[in-house]
Amino acid sequence: MAWRDDAVDGYCERLTPGYWAEPVNAVTNMAFVVAAALMWRRTAGLPLARAMVLVLGAIGVGSYLFHTHANRATGVMDVIAIIAFILLYVFAASRDFLGLAPWRAGLATAAFLPYAAATVPLWSMIPGLGSSAGYAPVPVLILFYAWLMRRRAPATAQGLAAGAGLLVLSLVFRTLDEPLCAVWPMGTHFLWHLLNAVMLGWMINVYVRHRTGRA
Repeated sequence: MAWRDDAVDGYCERLTPGYWAEPVNAVTNMAFVVAAALMWRRTAGLPLARAMVLVLGAIGVGSYLFHTHANRATGVMDVIAIIAFILLYVFAASRDFLGLAPWRAGLATAAFLPYAAATVPLWSMIPGLGSSAGYAPVPVLILFYAWLMRRRAPATAQGLAAGAGLLVLSLVFRTLDEPLCAVWPMGTHFLWHLLNAVMLGWMINVYVRHRTGRA
């Protein structure tokens, strides 16, 4: 069967344009939905945290559609959900971790886009990083917030640092998907899904613990 003009073949597991050409990559997106379900009750009374949970579930749906339909439209859906979570968390962290006024937190959130635009090309220069360069600014930003919180809320800072470490580990497996394809035909992208779901759930938990005084 011929590939469509808008078909995307970016992962080791995909060998054909069929709907179930990436069964492992597709099914492991359930981890995002499970993480969202587990965090739902913990976020009661915290509207921003609840919004994060909903976006976390949307990441799983968007990624599932991308790894089954594998076209540009579903790819955009996947990316939009991820960016939405990042922006939402930056706003929440700026307002509730750093104590910024909402309008200042909004400016800090908006600043993420030029920050990413300026730094992603630099990360892209690292050999072998590939498309994972698009995510590289995120753990750096998380560590920056951890550094800012190191004295006012050490437990929150430690939680953020752990989240950054989880994200780096998940990015390692995302990056190794193609290089290891010859020796591991299933690829390693599914580990990015599993670890990233844990990481995002953990980041929501860090926020909840800080807001409820359990950090």
